[in-house]
Amino acid sequence: MMKYAVFNPHAKTEPDLPVIYGFNNGGSPGWYLGCLLAESGHSLGGHVCSDEYFMYGDLGILEGSRPDRHETFREHYPDGYRMDFVSAGEARTHPGLAAAYQKNQHLADALQPEAGI
Repeated sequence: MMKYAVFNPHAKTEPDLPVIYGFNNGGSPGWYLGCLLAESGHSLGGHVCSDEYFMYGDLGILEGSRPDRHETFREHYPDGYRMDFVSAGEARTHPGLAAAYQKNQHLADALQPEAGI
């Protein structure tokens, strides 16, 4: 059984930890784009994978995988986080990922210069 990574330095209950979503953002066979999106809306990386199955390890979703990525995750969420993965078939309907994506769009809008300038 694959166990998802959790960083929990303050022994919070897992549902109280923010989530970092790994998800399959589509592509074509051999060239699928795995993305990482924090619950806060911040993008935390990505990876091109030959198959969705490999995204779990390549994105750092699984416990013990990609310690280099977890350094970045800990900078973003120093008080803890938990990983989750959303498959391509669920990406458009997953409520948590949808909420993170909305926050991402608000962050992007805030970086755009005002219209008409």
